[in-house]
Amino acid sequence: MNDAFARPASVLVLGATSDIARALLDRLVEDGCTHAVLAARDERRLEEVAAELRAAGPTVSTLAFDATEVGSACSVVDAGFAGGRIDLVVVAVGLLCDQPEDERDPERVARCVAVNFAWPAAALARVADHLARQGSGRAVVLSSVAGVRVRRSNFVYGSAKAGLDAYARTLDQTLAGTGAGITVVRPGFVVSKMTAGRTAPPIATTPEAVARDVVAGLERRSAVIWSPRSLAALFTALRLVPEPLWRRLPF
Repeated sequence: MNDAFARPASVLVLGATSDIARALLDRLVEDGCTHAVLAARDERRLEEVAAELRAAGPTVSTLAFDATEVGSACSVVDAGFAGGRIDLVVVAVGLLCDQPEDERDPERVARCVAVNFAWPAAALARVADHLARQGSGRAVVLSSVAGVRVRRSNFVYGSAKAGLDAYARTLDQTLAGTGAGITVVRPGFVVSKMTAGRTAPPIATTPEAVARDVVAGLERRSAVIWSPRSLAALFTALRLVPEPLWRRLPF
């Protein structure tokens, strides 16, 4: 059960092989997490992460799923809760799309939207139900600053993340009074295997830094966590840029 500082004893991680999820798991174990349910698509990598985590002490179980199969979301979440209460659910499912290849290909657009929005949203609906019935617990959803104001250079990915961000924040409102809640995390560019081969902008971060920000945000019981925190001011300003000017900006 969560302690007074919102440190979870049990966690379900959807997308557990992502670099951010892996870094966050390390922090959670350091803070006393003793049980983890890890779910991801790559079964080989999933078992590697599970073995690494078991060596640190927690009990670990694993689940395999494919986020392009939206209908699987409920059964994966139900399986994650089957072993008992879960204090924290981390939704780290995502796919960084290839904008030039994706934007005019209906199948690639559908895949990007399924992985970045439809599957996580369906899973969150089920997670919210489980947490509300528990009367406690929190879900952390990995969104992105790309969804705060969608840019021409990555509008397929950004639009999907914008949908997930809005969905999660509004779903949180439905949990008012239940003892459960949802926190949205908005990282900037994260130097990781997901972004390998892409040029990092001046304000870039790392999986470890995002994990630190998430843990600190959970202790503050924040509804939205920016990583790094300086992005909050930057994107507040960007929201105010008039649309004609926004269309001409080189990004």
